[in-house]
Order: sequence, then structure tokens, then C-alpha cells
Amino acid sequence: MGETPYRREVIIGDCRLLLGDCRDILPTLGKVDAVLTDPPYGIGEAAGANKSRGNMAVAKDYGNRTWDNEPISDHHIKLMGDAARWHVIFGGNYFDLPPSSCWLVWDKLNGENDFADCELAWTNLNKAVRRIQYRWNGMIRQNNEPRGDHPTQKPVGVMKWCIEQLPSDCDTILDPFMGSGTTGVACVKLGRSFIGIEREPDYFEIACDRIRKAYAQPDMFIAPPIEKPKQEAML
Repeated sequence: MGETPYRREVIIGDCRLLLGDCRDILPTLGKVDAVLTDPPYGIGEAAGANKSRGNMAVAKDYGNRTWDNEPISDHHIKLMGDAARWHVIFGGNYFDLPPSSCWLVWDKLNGENDFADCELAWTNLNKAVRRIQYRWNGMIRQNNEPRGDHPTQKPVGVMKWCIEQLPSDCDTILDPFMGSGTTGVACVKLGRSFIGIEREPDYFEIACDRIRKAYAQPDMFIAPPIEKPKQEAML
């Protein structure tokens, strides 16, 4: 049996979590329905930048790491392009991507601080620009959603909204930069299958734990996708 391109694999419900470098793993996965991810932008958020923020309610020392010292490469972009038909890539304004009619805009309702007012996700969706207002600021976060597992953590509510912008037949979502697993949690909440890749072991463990808890505490207000009727062959 040949060596696998990942160091560890964990299956939790309909979620497959892989510890390793996405550049090694992506070529082995085959096609999925959609990629939804928040890759490194190359702005140094992992290298202690967060602890110096002016808003002390969210400033936190996440250590001094190097994974956000450079943006993802053109090779990463190509691998993600080959992996799925549909793509939602946060930080798309930092990367060399084609023009798009549909950017997803997350208005964070931040008020006066040194965080960006909005974050942008590039897509190849055939629709107009869409915006969500979702507060993610200090102690007044929308739905009191917890944060602090990862310096660039996104809200589950925002990632659920992103999934809902995809075509309704997108059943399997891939996140090659899984981080603390928010995309996976959103997939669990919406009844979608998920594949996540993360190279940092501690974030991988956090993602596994969050996804296990998401299955243990399902969102009773959201039903899983209804299977579309299939056309029967004429006899």
C-alpha cells in the first residue's frame, strides 16, 4: 500500500478531515461540488498582529507563526480551480483571480477600530454582488457566537450564508485551508458533506472538536437539503 499524502484522517459523520499540506492532498481527491475557503492573505495575522489591535475586546495573542506571512500562490489557486466547479474564496482581492460579477461582501458592523469594515470573497457564481451584515466585534457579536480559536476565524453564520449562495445541488463542500473548522461546522448545520484540509496540528484538533460538537448539538431550525426528484426513464 502506498503512502497517503496526509498525516492523519478523521471521519466525523459526513465530514472528512485531513491533516497535511493541501498542495499534496488536493490532486488526490477528485472533483467536489464547491470550494469555500479563507486562505492566508499574506498580511501577517498569524505573526502576533492580532494582539496589538486597538480593540482590546478582540485583541489576543495567538503566538508568532509564519503561515500568513505570504499569500497563497498561483499553484494553490490552480489546484483549487481544478478541484470544483464553483468557488468562494475569501480575500480574493489579494490574489490574481479573473473578473467576477459576484463578490460576496461581509459587512462586519465594526464601528470605529482598526479592523476592516468588510471582507470580500471572490466567486465564479453567475449572479450579482451579495452582502451580509453580521456583527463580529468584541462582546457584541451576533448570536453571541464564540470566537478565539483562530486569528482569522469567520463566524459560522457568515459561512452558512456563503453556502446558501451556491447552487442548490452543491452537496459536497471542500475547504483546503480549514483552520478551526468553521466551514465544516456550517456544512453540518446545513446538512452538507464536507472535506477539510489543515496543516497545523493544533488547529486540526480544534476543527475536529468543533465539528463533533456541531453534530452533537444540531441546529433544529434548519432542515437538511431535500433530495431533488429524479426523472425516471421511459419504458
